[in-house]
Amino acid sequence: MGAVKSKRMPRAVREQQMLDAAVRTFGQRGYRAASMDEIAELAGVSKPLVYLYLNSKEDLFTACIRREAKALTAAVRAGVRQGLPADRQLWEGLGAFFTHTAEHPDGWAVLHLQARTHGEPFAAEVSAMREELVLFVTELIVDAAREAHRDPSLPEREVAGLAEALVGAAESLAAWANVTPGVSARQAATTLMNFAWAGLGDLMRDRPWIPPQGSGQS
Repeated sequence: MGAVKSKRMPRAVREQQMLDAAVRTFGQRGYRAASMDEIAELAGVSKPLVYLYLNSKEDLFTACIRREAKALTAAVRAGVRQGLPADRQLWEGLGAFFTHTAEHPDGWAVLHLQARTHGEPFAAEVSAMREELVLFVTELIVDAAREAHRDPSLPEREVAGLAEALVGAAESLAAWANVTPGVSARQAATTLMNFAWAGLGDLMRDRPWIPPQGSGQS
């Protein structure tokens, strides 16, 4: 009798195993310190196979960034139920964001720390993800303004600035929460809601904070 042939693993499954190993290695060791030998060993494949599937260390890192960015933005969008009041939508979006970053700390480290510090084109990949998140938050703020006023008066530039500030705060808070013991995703989302929505709520009610006269700022 001939030897029993083992079932060959589909390429897509094998590639995901490689990406899983790469995200873990890049996230924990950093892009420069990570080696293809280490990634191949963790994935249970040969180094030549990693190169065959993903070409180079740079291409592998780019593939990791794209996969993790896509997963994060999909999680945030899926976490928001349409038809709810604007504050509930924002709450659910933040909850989804912090839950995903807490459950995938290596992926978040790749996006927030590694990709941004190793130049183009890696930083551009993360910027594309960030722009999508900012656009989504902008839509939520616009919806909130429409809820509060039939004819929302918030200037487009101000809405864009609020969305940028909120996404930036979420990114920083997620990085802090992931290295601070005892901070849950719910606690992080609550912290940011208390920080942001109190001000946004007043803004929606046409009670913005006005800088004092003669403050020295133009």
